[in-house]
Amino acid sequence: MSQYPLPQETAADIPATVARALSEDIGSGDITARLIPADKQARAVVISREAAVICGRAWVDEVFRQLDPATQIEWHINEGDLVSPEQKLFTLQGNARVLLTGERAALNFLQTLSATATLARDYANLAAGSHVKILDTRKTIPGLRLAQKYAVTVGGCHNHRIGLYDAFLIKENHIAACGGIAEAVAQARAIAADKLVEVEVESVAELQQALDAGVDVVMLDNFSAADIAALGSIDFGDTKIEVSGNITAETVQQYISSAVNYISSGSLTKHIKAVDLSMRLID
Repeated sequence: MSQYPLPQETAADIPATVARALSEDIGSGDITARLIPADKQARAVVISREAAVICGRAWVDEVFRQLDPATQIEWHINEGDLVSPEQKLFTLQGNARVLLTGERAALNFLQTLSATATLARDYANLAAGSHVKILDTRKTIPGLRLAQKYAVTVGGCHNHRIGLYDAFLIKENHIAACGGIAEAVAQARAIAADKLVEVEVESVAELQQALDAGVDVVMLDNFSAADIAALGSIDFGDTKIEVSGNITAETVQQYISSAVNYISSGSLTKHIKAVDLSMRLID
C-alpha cells in the first residue's frame, strides 16, 4: 500500500482530468505519430533532470491506461521519493505511437504535481520540530484542485478547506454584508452547525470579537511577526490561530510561535516551477 493513499474524491477525479488533458492535446488525432508504423513496438525511459520530490504516478498510469491498457509501466521510484538529477523514474513498453502520443500529457501531470510536492517538502522542512502545520489555500491551477491538494500532502504539508463547500471562511466582505463578526458567525452556525467556522481578522480588536463569538479558527491576515509575538497574553481558549498573507519560504519561520497553530500559504500551489523531466526511446 502506498505511503500516500489517494483520497477517494481525488481518485475518482483522475479519469476525467486525464481525459480532458488527452482531448485537448490529441484533438482529431496525433498526426506526427502517424509517421511511425502502426504496429511498431518500443520502450522508453523517463528521467528527472533535477532533484525533486516525485508525485503523480496515478495520473501517469491513467494516461497510458486510457490510450492503450496493454502499455506496460515499470516504476523505479515510489510516490514521494526525493530523486537526484538523471535518475530513472519509470520505463514504458508498448505501441510506439501510444508512447509518443501520451508523453506530453503524462509528463505535464508529473512535472506539475512533483513541483507542488517539492515546494511543499521545502516548507515542511522549515517547520520541522515545531507544532505548527503548514497549510495550502484555494490558489490552485484550475482543474487541478484535488491533484495539487494531494501533492501538498505528499510533500509533507496539510490541506486547508478543499473548496467553498466544506468549511466557512468569513472574510471582510462577508462581515460587512452580515453586519459584523458576531452576526456572521451566528448565521454560519445556523446554516451548518457541523462545519468548521473560520474568521479572517485584520486587527486585535477584530481578533477579540472572533474569540468572543467562539469561532473554531481565527486567521490573522497580514499580521507582522512582531504583531503575533505581542499576542502572548491573550487567552485563545479552544480557538486555533492561523497566520496568512504574503507567506513565503523566506519568511515562514518568522511566524512560527507558540501562539500559532497553522500557517497558510498560496505559494505552495501557485509559485511552483515545473520539474524538468525527459522521455527517450531506448533499444
